[in-house]
Amino acid sequence: MDLAFSPEDNAFRDEVRTFIAENYPARLRGLQEEGEELSKEDFLAWHQILGKKGWAAPAWPVQYGGTGWTATQRYIFSEESARAETIPPLPFGIAMVGPVIYTFGTPEQKAQHLPGILAGTTWWCQGYSEPGAGSDLASLRTRAERITEDGKDYYIVNGQKTWTTLAQHADWGFFLVRTDATAKQQEGISFLLIDMKTPGITIKPIITLGGEHEVNEVWLDNVKVPVENRVYEENKGWTCAKFLLAHERTGIAGVARSKRGIEKLKEIAKTEQDGQGSSLLANPFFRRKVADLETDLTALEFTELRTLAGEASGKGPGPESSLLKVKGTEIQQRITELVLECAGNYAAPYFREFPEGSNEYPIGPEFAHRAAPTYFNMRKTSIYGGSNEIQRNIIAKMVLGL
Repeated sequence: MDLAFSPEDNAFRDEVRTFIAENYPARLRGLQEEGEELSKEDFLAWHQILGKKGWAAPAWPVQYGGTGWTATQRYIFSEESARAETIPPLPFGIAMVGPVIYTFGTPEQKAQHLPGILAGTTWWCQGYSEPGAGSDLASLRTRAERITEDGKDYYIVNGQKTWTTLAQHADWGFFLVRTDATAKQQEGISFLLIDMKTPGITIKPIITLGGEHEVNEVWLDNVKVPVENRVYEENKGWTCAKFLLAHERTGIAGVARSKRGIEKLKEIAKTEQDGQGSSLLANPFFRRKVADLETDLTALEFTELRTLAGEASGKGPGPESSLLKVKGTEIQQRITELVLECAGNYAAPYFREFPEGSNEYPIGPEFAHRAAPTYFNMRKTSIYGGSNEIQRNIIAKMVLGL
């Protein structure tokens, strides 16, 4: 694989870098630096800027609004976005349901939903996991019963979804539901698009250890969904689900942002001291941990580049997406572990807010104030998108032929 950039690629890198520098909202930069919780408008601001530029969906086919970039250009864009620490467009629309709709959806569904996903004017959430049906997703129990009312066909949906990320902001959701209780697990599932303002939907927050309202429970009580909102055939939704998960797992790898994470880790380790008064990066034991991490990330980067090259030649992400997911999430977790090690005891006295007028402030270096919450939050990455244990089974079967 030739990794040397052509003059055209270098010119593209300059274009991307300049565009980000000139257009990334200063307000977002300030909120990120302060570690503030972002609003719906904050999350969508950069997406909408990219949408106007035509850069919101680099992986989409050109006929649906994609950029037509080469694999190298997509790599460069992800590198520059990570370097600038921009907030990426939320994956639920761009990376997940969007590809399902343009691949399996009807012309009407494409016309209704793809423009809003591209522009960043419609917020989507994912209704997959349930209590008792997370890694074993095919055992989901949320049911949809078909009825006819006033000459029109509907599904009546009842059940519960959990760990629904940022559903409190969502305009639409894509849900897996059971439409045939007598069929084999995977064969009785359908893929529905549901307006989150539909009567019968209740969203209950789940507050994380870091104090954020990031995930939710979603309850569906006799929610009426037009049958025209079903993507693909009835009871064949597992086909859409597998397709979506392959795209999700590729994105979860987060190679470019992990590279930036290691750079920041090394910057921290150069200034923080071990028990003998030397910098942590001068400590051979700590330095070896960082070196091992960089080696693994380089190997993962080559795997991602091969995957991008395959997609550019017309191949969708295959079982290699499971490799990316496993190693990518493990590396992300190891980065947060080493940052926590740098913070030491300063990571413990974390308070999200102090009372107005209080004389108390977080103690220790600034990076340490978010070290523990970030560490806890990143424990989930090896679970969502299909747990890493499940991914290893896929790799054993589809890649190794075991």
